[in-house]
Amino acid sequence: MQLKKDPPNVILIITDDQGYGDFGFTGNPHVKTPVIDNLAQESVRLNNFYVSPVCAPTRSSLMTGRYSLRTGVRDTYNGGATMATEEITLAEMLKDAGYETGAFGKWHLGDNYPFRPGDQGFDESLIHLAGGMGQPGDFTTYFKKDRSYFDPILWYNGKQKSFLGYCSDIFTDEAIRFVENQSPEKPFFLYLSFNAPHTPLQVPDEYYQKYKEIDPSVGFDGNGMPMPKMSDNDKEDARKVYAMVSNIDDNIGKLMQKLEERGISENTIIIFMTDNGPQQFRYVAGMRGKKGNVYRGGVRVPFLVRYPNGLKPNQEVNATLAHIDVLPTLADLCQAKVPNDREIDGLSFAGLLEGKDKNEAAFDQRPLFFYWTRKLPELYENIAIQKGPYKLVGNIGYDAAPKDFELFHLAKDPYELDNIVASHPEKAQELKRAIDQMVGELTDSPNLMEDHMPIVGTKHENPLILNRNDASGQRGIWTQQEIYGYWNVEILEGNYNIRYKFIEPLTKAGKAMLETKTQIIQSHISQMPTDMIELKNVHLKHYKGSVTPHFMSGGKSMFPLWVEFERID
Repeated sequence: MQLKKDPPNVILIITDDQGYGDFGFTGNPHVKTPVIDNLAQESVRLNNFYVSPVCAPTRSSLMTGRYSLRTGVRDTYNGGATMATEEITLAEMLKDAGYETGAFGKWHLGDNYPFRPGDQGFDESLIHLAGGMGQPGDFTTYFKKDRSYFDPILWYNGKQKSFLGYCSDIFTDEAIRFVENQSPEKPFFLYLSFNAPHTPLQVPDEYYQKYKEIDPSVGFDGNGMPMPKMSDNDKEDARKVYAMVSNIDDNIGKLMQKLEERGISENTIIIFMTDNGPQQFRYVAGMRGKKGNVYRGGVRVPFLVRYPNGLKPNQEVNATLAHIDVLPTLADLCQAKVPNDREIDGLSFAGLLEGKDKNEAAFDQRPLFFYWTRKLPELYENIAIQKGPYKLVGNIGYDAAPKDFELFHLAKDPYELDNIVASHPEKAQELKRAIDQMVGELTDSPNLMEDHMPIVGTKHENPLILNRNDASGQRGIWTQQEIYGYWNVEILEGNYNIRYKFIEPLTKAGKAMLETKTQIIQSHISQMPTDMIELKNVHLKHYKGSVTPHFMSGGKSMFPLWVEFERID
């Protein structure tokens, strides 16, 4: 392709837990997505595009062109959703090529310095914390409960800022403001990452009213696609999801109108995708599985690329592509340099978009690896590898033989219903070896071997608040008060005021404890009830390791919702 003299702007839009079937253009008769449906007609549509089964792994791969384990991301919480600061992101790559960069919405790759969007290449950012608004890690919205998506306190360039309105509207309006503020002399990269339609399923009533009477389980007869059985809860969730999706559709329409008004629509690459399959059971174009699952319903998503100055509209690409391919592709389209000092797992599909490179074999014959279990891959649980038309899936134990897996031929069996492992033992053996090789390589990644530690006591983030999403310790730390947890940090030597916030008020006197690698700080607390404890003017030595804050009373140890370190010297 003959690139234009002016490099294109790039807008990457990603939604959260929106499944492949949550669009009109993918065959859903209920959800109304006229803007995205029209975008699909104006775009190159990637029909076999894959992501990870859950949020943070998809986002780390999207940002780096690397499998998530290489980046240090191994979970969605429990301290496993922090991407190594040494990673080179899309934002950093494009910034080096002269782009202004902005991120609006969900980040989910680290909430403290040096892992925040502003530390990873974004000139401007407006985000919520953790994996979702209303979650305990996003403590500024957690206590709002059924109003957590409305009038939130968000984080603008690392500082708390109050907003009025619905979250998707806010993120879009701020993204539009970012576009309005850009100089025509310089290209921009906008990452608009909606947290909707992730749970909690909260939406303005005007949108819910459009769907409150529908039955989302009907209307699919005769298309030959399997349809999951939907409970009454699933049906109500679908109504709310579709309402949230319609709101997103309207917001994308506002953004595209702004591009037209500014006369930059033609030279702007717009990418639309989702991060994984749906969290609940509903129409997913007949595919098996949902979010968190390595079957296609969990990992196949729509991917649209619109670029009027460089790509023909209404085209289709059927090659097997993935999130790891986006960074090298944008490098080609934007004349940027792919990092050459690390393993990049992805391949550029720019030639396929342009219609000049008809060779899809390089993509179809490479192995694509999928897994999802907490913390690290488990042999061989919820794990898969896809190569060419074949896909091997494991939901078995570590000592399983190839015959114990499921093997599918996706070209003949796109719904993954016909296990052919018994008739293709050699192919199963080959793909099992590929899984073993991939797990061995990825779990040896240096970034996975080391903890990615927030740095406490710097001028870049003071005060610094450690939240529940990044807490290690017992598996499944969420909203429990009596649970063992800690954070891995680097603390710079200095004097600090330290505050603990608890989910439920403490009612009995006891000891506030702070345990570090070299010190134990304790203070008797008798004024009850209280949900906030403060330790003033605490001198901490420099160290790297775990910090364990807790409150001891009556033989019980209470773990705080968050801990704030304010350096005062």
